[in-house]
Amino acid sequence: MSSREEGLRGEETAIKTLKRRGYKIVERNHRNRLGEIDVIAEEGGCLVFVEVKKRNTPSFGEAVCSIDERKKRHLVRAALFYLKTHRCSDRSIRFDVIGIDADRIKLIKNAFWVEEHG
Repeated sequence: MSSREEGLRGEETAIKTLKRRGYKIVERNHRNRLGEIDVIAEEGGCLVFVEVKKRNTPSFGEAVCSIDERKKRHLVRAALFYLKTHRCSDRSIRFDVIGIDADRIKLIKNAFWVEEHG
């Protein structure tokens, strides 16, 4: 299985997990000029930007640990651009992460945040 196929499989698992937990999926694989957002969803009145990471082996640590400060900045920029272009800057937002390590799924709500987005 290619890494792209593996990634898509991970995203499918993440989508199923989010739906089971009451998230409403708004968009998948959103791309704009500032980056890509794996999943955009709504949950508890919040617009949630979800990053999905999958690892098949524990050699390099948990999947959620692979999201460094650089990646977080890219996600925040892409999310803020999304808010601006979709005219929803007044929405409450949150950044969640789903890590998939082999068959274990870990959802971290409020994995990181941005102070101001208006």
